[in-house]
Amino acid sequence: MSEELELIKLDTESIMKKAMGHLEAELVKIRAGKANPNMLDGIVADYYGAPTPIAQIANISVLDARTISVQPWEKKMLQPIERAIIAANIGINPQNDGNFIRLFLPPLTEERRKELVKRCNAEGEQGKVSVRNIRREAIEQIKKLQKDGAISEDLAKNAEAEIQEITNRFITLVEKHLESKEKEIMVV
Repeated sequence: MSEELELIKLDTESIMKKAMGHLEAELVKIRAGKANPNMLDGIVADYYGAPTPIAQIANISVLDARTISVQPWEKKMLQPIERAIIAANIGINPQNDGNFIRLFLPPLTEERRKELVKRCNAEGEQGKVSVRNIRREAIEQIKKLQKDGAISEDLAKNAEAEIQEITNRFITLVEKHLESKEKEIMVV
């Protein structure tokens, strides 16, 4: 009987880890003044009629702390990649020299930094909501087991407390991620 509870706890923790992975991926996309090739993740260019991630049709590299270089495998892809970056509205204007596309990251203004922190906080809130939804589903599973008579009320209460501990641990982790990202953004 407690085997089912153990499975619920492991499953809950696993799903919460995936939610944290998603949050980390989203936070990486928010630029903090330093060039990062992951900033172009999720931007797709038209590649022979098919929307294709830029990373699959070009080499993306960081030249220095404020410059990203995009070198397409095929020269005729320069224009579609440039249009895709402009359309993505990431706050960077691409410079096309006929061989490469260079993205020069302007220094962040105080106002822009505050906007980015707000965006990070919104992502963090989404992460917390996801973790809480996962907790709610796990507790519902535990209550169903109790209702079906598979486990006692004491076991159910203990399992719910353990699920809450896991939830608290992940919520704290979300807050730590947000705090470090905020520090990273606010550093001039």
